Amino acid sequence: MFGLHTVRPQNPQARARRLVWSIIRYLLIALILFFFLFPIFWILSTSFKTPEEFQHNPPIYLPSQPHLNSYVRGLTVNDGGRALRDSLIVSTGATLLTLALGASTAYSMARFQTGGRHFSFWVLSQRMMPPVAAVLPIFILYRSFKLTDTYIGLILLYTVFNLPLCIWMLRSYFIEVPVEIEESALIDGASRWQVLRYITLPLAAPGLSATMVFIFIFSWTEFFFALVLTTNNVLTLPLLVSRFFGTQSYDWGVASAISVVATIPVIVLGFLVREHFVRGITMGAIRE
Repeated sequence: MFGLHTVRPQNPQARARRLVWSIIRYLLIALILFFFLFPIFWILSTSFKTPEEFQHNPPIYLPSQPHLNSYVRGLTVNDGGRALRDSLIVSTGATLLTLALGASTAYSMARFQTGGRHFSFWVLSQRMMPPVAAVLPIFILYRSFKLTDTYIGLILLYTVFNLPLCIWMLRSYFIEVPVEIEESALIDGASRWQVLRYITLPLAAPGLSATMVFIFIFSWTEFFFALVLTTNNVLTLPLLVSRFFGTQSYDWGVASAISVVATIPVIVLGFLVREHFVRGITMGAIRE
């Protein structure tokens, strides 16, 4: 009859094959999640254990009597509070300075083709230089200008190393902003700085949020330059964690507690910009 469609019976072999592939896919997903989440679980669990528990063999996965002694020792006796303060100062300062310089530079490259068509690739290539290749001349320069072991020294250095990635990302986001909107504002009498501040930056807010998170994480977790350029006055969290691993013993409890504390600002920052972050990391596909 017209209008009726015959339903063909599904091939049992094809159905079984799809079921097998579904099982394999879910097993792979579970394996990947376990691979990435188990270290987080282990650090969090160790931070609540007693010394006898995290040194026990075979390992104890969950503490029998969770306590906060490791957190108290880490934040008070072992300079954890000071390291948290110094890391916040350095990372926040570097992030704000990098965004301020990177936004103006990226806007110039996106709208006026500053430096030419391929200048952005050259800027990004500066981020690929290994830090060990530059640490010695930087140390000599910093010592001459008395910038070693200072907040401003680390902030300037992190800004220099994060600026290429910031410019590259923000340039992509600014290209996505329609030029016609800016031209309409210019015709109405707005200056180029007013256009950037009141029109382009708000429209590129998702991209700014994503860039800010990346820059903050890079500055927050940096270890090598902080190790070479600081001694006593500035102490970041990665440096503090390294102090608990000596040649004779390891203080796993305090190290785990400080590691957990170090992840809190990153999680909070990601939560605050979550609405813009996902869109920001996908809106920067550029058309060269």
